[in-house]
Amino acid sequence: MSKLETNTIDTISGTSNLVIGSSNSSTVTFESGAATGHMYPAFEALGSSEQTGVSDNTWTKLNFNNELFDTNSMYDTSAYRFTPTVAGKYNVYGQVGIYSNTNYQLQIPNLAIYKNGSNYKYSANNEGNASYPNERTLNITAVLEMNGSSDYVELYARANVISGNVVFETVATISNFGAYRIGA
Repeated sequence: MSKLETNTIDTISGTSNLVIGSSNSSTVTFESGAATGHMYPAFEALGSSEQTGVSDNTWTKLNFNNELFDTNSMYDTSAYRFTPTVAGKYNVYGQVGIYSNTNYQLQIPNLAIYKNGSNYKYSANNEGNASYPNERTLNITAVLEMNGSSDYVELYARANVISGNVVFETVATISNFGAYRIGA
């Protein structure tokens, strides 16, 4: 095995891609420091308690006030939003538990990814006239283009209950909100 020690590896003038390994399978390992590019920046946020006092059938921002990780400090734990300063395509995902505090009265639960304050994509769930469930855990994912300056994403939910009050289980063991860059 050979060892190459250097301070800088750069591309040839006029090219923009640096290739490591041309014909064999290659693995690049970063021993310390942060890797940049794909998968960065990234975050995952969790809640600390149930979100109660939610209006019936009204889109409500989910309060994820704790970070599991935030590689570039781009998630705001008080505004509950992710504003990446690196442009690119991002995989955005979320999960939340929704229930009525009156058993088996949950009719229509929804989860949505909002981009710049508007509903970008949402999950459509309707229990119809069947026997209503007590709780649903909803998942959502979307790939969004972010401009790296002013674009931001948030996670919203709503639910229609036959009776009782809507509760969002934004606790860490049930719900999360995250994103990571997947490319330019």
